[in-house]
Amino acid sequence: MIELDALTFRYAGAKEPALRSLSLRVPRGGFLGILGPSRSGKTTLLSALSGVVPHHRPGDFYGACRVGGLDTVEHTPTDLSRIVGSVFQDIDAQMVSSLVEDELLFALENFGVPQGELDGRIREALSAVGIEDLRHRSLDTLSGGQKQLVNLASVLVMQPSLLILDEPTAQLDPVAARQFLQAVQRVHEELGVTVLLCEHALEEVLPLASQVLFLQDGTLAFDGPPPAFLQRMAAPSSA
Repeated sequence: MIELDALTFRYAGAKEPALRSLSLRVPRGGFLGILGPSRSGKTTLLSALSGVVPHHRPGDFYGACRVGGLDTVEHTPTDLSRIVGSVFQDIDAQMVSSLVEDELLFALENFGVPQGELDGRIREALSAVGIEDLRHRSLDTLSGGQKQLVNLASVLVMQPSLLILDEPTAQLDPVAARQFLQAVQRVHEELGVTVLLCEHALEEVLPLASQVLFLQDGTLAFDGPPPAFLQRMAAPSSA
């Protein structure tokens, strides 16, 4: 699903690369947890996978980044949005409408999805995240957790193969965060969507992930299963 070959990227005007020679393979249907300290390159990596880097954030791009067989340099973020859905930490910034149903309709109509498919797509996406009852609600009447579930449904309505989540629970309380991650887990298991989850908290990522990627100063410091990552984390203190 994801192929990175010596991916290196330096933002325009920056002295040092944000990513340094990353090579990675993520199989279709995998669940990858992305960890690392601030400014380790996590968001830049996710931006490269969605095409935001380098199309909307210019800089020096080296190596190759392919998602679903598409080269992210040769294809625009609009092209990639047919297979890549993204949810970010800033909840309200992702919303463009005032009603839940209109929020899901926005992408469908922009991509010219046939009229006869609209209702079914909306019902399926809302059901996938467990918010069918919110379909006709105004967004300004929803809690932050409900809004973030609407954001998730609004990308699922396009039936993506890859779901990118960049600290999606950062603005949520613990209960809402747990509900959101449970919805992501159902989507992964029931729809077979490949998931990349970037979070700071280990306890949120490790129970869900089949593969852990740890970034340090833009380099790939670890790539493997969660048990091996925990062993590596514990090794210094046990020495």
